[in-house]
Amino acid sequence: MPKGGNEVTRILGIDPGSQVTGYGIIDMAGPRATHVANGSIRVRDEELGAKLRAIFEKIRAIAGDFQPNEVSVERLFMHRNADSALKLGQARGAAIVACLTQSLPIYEYTPTEIKQAIVGKGNAAKAQVQHMIKVLLCLKEAPQADAADALAIALGHGYRREGLLRMPGVRGIRGGRFI
Repeated sequence: MPKGGNEVTRILGIDPGSQVTGYGIIDMAGPRATHVANGSIRVRDEELGAKLRAIFEKIRAIAGDFQPNEVSVERLFMHRNADSALKLGQARGAAIVACLTQSLPIYEYTPTEIKQAIVGKGNAAKAQVQHMIKVLLCLKEAPQADAADALAIALGHGYRREGLLRMPGVRGIRGGRFI
């Protein structure tokens, strides 16, 4: 994309979870974001292999239906419970591989980076993120928490992307990296 262009970039944000994986899709045209879709993939009552397959298949279907140009996903952070961290990492991996099967570039952000971009402080509560997503995307009501987090991941990437494309020396994006 040329610097300063107003092409529309569709971004799929993913908030991975072993029981609930949120997704959010926005269109970015310059600094302007428009809500496209959001929701949650619930896989509570299944065995691990079935959960991972369901996450993979549903994310792949969402990416196929909405045709995003880029994907942003929450970067894994250290859990106190090692088993929970492993399950979260596996769910995250299933979602990422689903996007990679469609050759989509993947961008990763920590929860702190996302909250900073959306709320202005890295330790914001979930309710604050939900409220800001409602306001920034002009939604009638705040989305469910996991979907709001996924929209925040997409929007945070969109803001960062837009800001970096305006910096001197940055020519565009290739292969999930700013060039």
